[in-house]
Amino acid sequence: MPRRELSGVVPRLRGARTEPILKIIRYQEECPVPVAREALAAWHFAPGAIRRLIPPWQPVRVLHNEPLADGSITEMQIGAPLGLRWTARHEAVDRSAGFTDRSLRGPFAHWVHRHDFIAVSSDSSTLRDTVDFSPPASLGAITPRGMWTAPLRQMFAFRHHRTRSDLSWHARFASGPRRVIAITGASGAVGSALSAFLTTAGHRVIRLVREAPSRSDEIRWNPNGPWDADALSGIDAVVHLAGENIASGRWTTQRKERIRSSRVDGTRSLCQSIAALRTPPKALICASAIGWYGNRSSPAVSESASRGDGFLADVTAAWEDAASAAVERGIRTVNLRIGIVLQARSGVLGKLLLPFRLGAGGRVGSGEQGMSWIHIDDLLRAVHWSIETPALHGPVNAVAPAPVAQMEFARTLARVLRRPCIAPLPAPIVRLVFGSMGEELLLGGSWVKPAALSASGYPFLFSDLESALRFELGRMR
Repeated sequence: MPRRELSGVVPRLRGARTEPILKIIRYQEECPVPVAREALAAWHFAPGAIRRLIPPWQPVRVLHNEPLADGSITEMQIGAPLGLRWTARHEAVDRSAGFTDRSLRGPFAHWVHRHDFIAVSSDSSTLRDTVDFSPPASLGAITPRGMWTAPLRQMFAFRHHRTRSDLSWHARFASGPRRVIAITGASGAVGSALSAFLTTAGHRVIRLVREAPSRSDEIRWNPNGPWDADALSGIDAVVHLAGENIASGRWTTQRKERIRSSRVDGTRSLCQSIAALRTPPKALICASAIGWYGNRSSPAVSESASRGDGFLADVTAAWEDAASAAVERGIRTVNLRIGIVLQARSGVLGKLLLPFRLGAGGRVGSGEQGMSWIHIDDLLRAVHWSIETPALHGPVNAVAPAPVAQMEFARTLARVLRRPCIAPLPAPIVRLVFGSMGEELLLGGSWVKPAALSASGYPFLFSDLESALRFELGRMR
């Protein structure tokens, strides 16, 4: 188990004598990890590490992040849209032993965070985090220490869990080659998380963007017509995530066409371009959705079930068919039918957090409709697993093994947030406010099981809803 130490005032030097001129509190935690110190260090020095370590419940955005070196700078914004800037300088950087972050600008009067990588054996090590901090001058003298250390306990519980689980996952594939993987939709919620996850394993990510490239890892693609895909010749995989957000507003005729076009036309353009290459990518992981199954009551269905009814089922069928050029070219193609992604900053969970925190959460319609969910970390792993598992192809349900009724989802979320679950949203109101979008997304649902993933041996990180929500919302302790 991680070890936590707290100390009181840490003296600071002033001139030739020692005196406590700031109320500096020391917080320390240790996290054992099942990899060698070299792997632990490499993970932290990878470009995606900082994004993997930001707690999802905190409104933090990375504005600038330089590669770790003595004097390099990281700048973040806390809160939105006009939040507080936090600027840190990296010091005492040793690529095998650790590094220090020193706050130059931020919410604390003093903040120094030391990351130490400690060798234990040839296949195990320890991460030690030591934070010396002083609360803001206006608050430090009048607030109890627990007010400042409790959020640190919450943050490091999350950080250490993710660090350990990421390193354990990457160790499974440590003996294999580092991959070259192109991603469409790389700036979206799932795409940006996937980029960070893959780069911390040492894989090279190519971001396919619609505008003129602004970074060395970007190339331009055209989802509406021909484009030059030569840079993708011979790479290991393409992960296709781009598409219009289906839950951002009422489904007018125009929005329905944009939703359909963004998925069908974009997929067709991508697949035709990579299929025309002399050496096409070895695999295509193409996002799809459990909307394929339409509105289904339990028991849960697998990939062999027939297509359902409704707008989403029709779009998803056309979406998967649009990948035919890749299939015919012999590119191993996985249609990843993604469920409700649990991610605190976006999607269904992101939209539910405010009303539930205000005590306004509860049953929607009958509350009996199925919610087939997956935690964001399991989705990232499922994408990587699909790349690394040659036997996987065709439809693959990316959902956790335990779908729940909407009412059970609401009760579990309310319990994790320590809020009541008493505010129903009647079906007539849903139909009035959201139209057909509400009918399919809120009042409808499906019970789906991950038959193909389970049969391939995929080990889920989060199989039950409450543990997934507690991790994502920082309620592990």
